[in-house]
Amino acid sequence: MRLKCALIAITLVSSPVAAADPAAINRIADQAMNHGQVVETAAYLTDRIGGRLTNSPAMREAERWTQAKFKEWGLRNVHLEGFEFGRGWWIESSRVRMTAPRPLALHAIPIAWTPPTDGAITAPVIVAPMTKEDHFTKWRGKLAGKIVLVSLPKDPKDEGEAPFKRLSGGELAEKDEYRQPVYDPSEARDLAKWFRFGRRLDAFLKAEGAIAWARMAQRDNGLVHGEGYSFRTGETPSLPAVELAAEDYRRLTRLAKTGPVTIEIDSKVHFDDSDSKGYNIIAEIPGTDPKAGYVMAGAHIDSWVAADGAADNAAGSAVVMEAARILSAIGVRPKRTIRFALWSGEEQGLFGSYSYVRKHLVTRPAQPDPEIASLGPWGDQTYPITPLPGFRDLVAYFNMDNGSGKLRGIYAEGNFAAVPMLKEWISPLASMGVTSVVAKPTGSTDHIGMAELGLPAFQFIQDPLDYGSRAHHSSLDTFDHLRAQDLRQAATVMASLLLSAADSDKPLPRNVLPTQPSVTRPFDYEDPDKD
Repeated sequence: MRLKCALIAITLVSSPVAAADPAAINRIADQAMNHGQVVETAAYLTDRIGGRLTNSPAMREAERWTQAKFKEWGLRNVHLEGFEFGRGWWIESSRVRMTAPRPLALHAIPIAWTPPTDGAITAPVIVAPMTKEDHFTKWRGKLAGKIVLVSLPKDPKDEGEAPFKRLSGGELAEKDEYRQPVYDPSEARDLAKWFRFGRRLDAFLKAEGAIAWARMAQRDNGLVHGEGYSFRTGETPSLPAVELAAEDYRRLTRLAKTGPVTIEIDSKVHFDDSDSKGYNIIAEIPGTDPKAGYVMAGAHIDSWVAADGAADNAAGSAVVMEAARILSAIGVRPKRTIRFALWSGEEQGLFGSYSYVRKHLVTRPAQPDPEIASLGPWGDQTYPITPLPGFRDLVAYFNMDNGSGKLRGIYAEGNFAAVPMLKEWISPLASMGVTSVVAKPTGSTDHIGMAELGLPAFQFIQDPLDYGSRAHHSSLDTFDHLRAQDLRQAATVMASLLLSAADSDKPLPRNVLPTQPSVTRPFDYEDPDKD
């Protein structure tokens, strides 16, 4: 009898970490699977609004529409939170074609935040690969009146893996490997050097009398991407620029070896300086205990514009919105507030989510190196970190930003103490394929600014589909590369985890608030020839 009482006591003590009430999960699944709107939401963001470059007119429309949907679904405290960003920019139309030695339409896209051509311009090309300022000397006096191809043409590579895949059990297991952190202060300097070279290349080409330039797409199969980072006011390039599909670029460089080649560029792009701020969209389901803090789900709603920003990241945004709709529709009254965030400026360097971190969670000293400071969040890695009063209020954050593939588990981001609770919370969802909590961290998306502070902030393991091989940032990132059944599953998982975190009496453990780390490789020398 004494043993039985002890077991009952243990059960009662451990119950606060349990998953959301099974009946609530059933209602969540019913809403997602039988009454869901996630597919329609994703279609509106992609087919109707299209690519949502930060501060573009399409992004402004997305800000209006998502706020209206949150309000329609009964969310509270729906609002925008602004941060300084820079210029808006959008593409009206673009045409690039070879005019000699024969007429041929080329697959191309204007590079973001480069200026228009002011009508069609036609000129001979010159192949002048340049990756650092030392290369300028070779081409001085040779570029006047030319369209300069600045990339070294690279040979096509054999594709060793299928472009579309789902994760096997073995591949999930391989992700459960702790990765030691690496601190290398030269990484920020190298990134600053890369941005500086872009500015100086534009200035050099302009001074030499070039009329435009083109680069080679980083992937084959006719894909173009168009990423560009000269969005800050006062840093707009002087020359129009386009990215050419790899196959077209190689063709031009082969032809240029044997004779003259002429192309025509007609780039109708526009700058929008009506508002220099980007905006995060915030909405909430209020909690019943104002002292219990809040849990949060987020995804970035901005995208590149070679296509419609479907896998990256209308998928995640639609899932976050659908989780909000589901929880509101079933009438939850969580102990903690559940906050939903659609971030902007992610593609240019996590601007929106880092702005939230600096406004609500911590402060850091100003970056003393002005060139590194110009990187924005990428250069914002100073110490000491000082928590703000709201630091303790964030109890959990879940981020989705790896396409529309089925959620298979959670990256624990090095937070060993959180693993048991996360496993408990996903356990009712095993039949949906959600089975793994792995040690391996992920990078390059909006949970980073919180996870690096030791906060319980997580990214999901997802089936890759064709996210990395085809869709990511490319001209194929359209609604057709989403999977409706996976979006419904993801919304079910997201809503369930949010409710578990919001109602758990025991919050997720935090990791350590970091202090200035030691250099990981103290005996390395900087390579003077490094690009």
